[in-house]
Amino acid sequence: MERIAMTQEERDWLEWLKRARDGLITQRKAAEKMGVTDRWVRVMLGRMAEVGDAVVVHGLRGRPSNRRIDTTVKDKAMKILRDPDWHDFGPTFASEQLAKRHGIQVSKETLRNWMISDGQWKTHSSKAKEVHVWRERRHGYGELVQWDTSTHDWLEGRGEPVWYLIRMIDDATSRSQGSFVEGDTTRANMAVLWRYVEENGRMVDTYTDRAGLFVTPRRNGESEEDRRNSDQLTQLGRAMRELGIGWIPAYSPQAKGRVERGFETDQDRLVKGLRLAKVKTRKGANEFLDAEYWPEWNSRFARSLDEIPNLHRPLTPQLSLAASLSHVEQRVINQDFTISFGGRFYQIARADIKAGMRRQPIRVELRLDGELKARYRDQYVEITECGKRPEPPPKASPAHVRKDHNAGGKSQWMQGFFERPAPELWKLVRDSSK
Repeated sequence: MERIAMTQEERDWLEWLKRARDGLITQRKAAEKMGVTDRWVRVMLGRMAEVGDAVVVHGLRGRPSNRRIDTTVKDKAMKILRDPDWHDFGPTFASEQLAKRHGIQVSKETLRNWMISDGQWKTHSSKAKEVHVWRERRHGYGELVQWDTSTHDWLEGRGEPVWYLIRMIDDATSRSQGSFVEGDTTRANMAVLWRYVEENGRMVDTYTDRAGLFVTPRRNGESEEDRRNSDQLTQLGRAMRELGIGWIPAYSPQAKGRVERGFETDQDRLVKGLRLAKVKTRKGANEFLDAEYWPEWNSRFARSLDEIPNLHRPLTPQLSLAASLSHVEQRVINQDFTISFGGRFYQIARADIKAGMRRQPIRVELRLDGELKARYRDQYVEITECGKRPEPPPKASPAHVRKDHNAGGKSQWMQGFFERPAPELWKLVRDSSK
């Protein structure tokens, strides 16, 4: 069988299946993380014994379905369902009425998926919704990590101003780490995430507020549902998606209770510790965090890791922290094999030029260390700055300028013609007879 490259989602699925097979997590937990039913997890585990890791790769990948429905049929059906008269139709009844009234034959299961994707239908949970905001801890280390920034005068005015502490705290164990940074910026948060993943592995989900670092703001006239459906990502959101890390937004400060209470402790214990250590710089403050504060916090307040599963996932060879945790923009290759970025032009090396590259998209990565990389179809190409494009020379004025007697089509000879007094008629007759 030809080996097929797995997507990041398939590699994560394989990781959950292996953990369920080895008894590290339950089949129900694996199904929840994979977004499938318990029965499907059991089926995949059975097939896994026969085909191995290829169980997560769909056999029809790359081939169009023989039962696919034309997109025009789907568009017509969804246009009808958006009509106000159809606003409360369920998938079953809507399927019957579409066939009866409009001749659109589509199964209720297919229609249900269309309606869910379009935001017109929500799945019904068999469990009652929790009313109280108090939430039980997660059961695995790295299953959920709360992530936030606290603004405070951490050095109490001594020496260098230090105002921002980015903290990550594990929901199941309260194990914490973080850094003092220059500002609550995308670059600073990426650097903290890089260090966390490098030391612990990829967490399953993160839990943050809805700051502009994590979610794009709504445009004028755009609803919250429209914003979600547009799937616009910030640089941090894109980076976490590429790394296979989930993001859960908090809708109130109380929802981030664990990290908020941690900051309250920090603003008491940490401030006093920094004062006693006579720390006056941000570098010294970070050294104090790593050498004294975090080890003490984790030994005093965090739960032991001895009897709790570690759900952090290692980095795979297909993932690059430097590539994902960078400022990424899509550019178009010009006709002369140059790309523009940051008001400058960069030339693609002749050895990396391929047929059909002109007018094609290329991914440009400005990395945290300031290095600029360009990737074309999953392969990096060498680029060198070529400066600004030369401006075209000004047009030379002609040696002799012809006088425009017509004044650009606006002759002056008629000016005031009708206001001038006309000669008397007898004079005109006399002059004409001479």
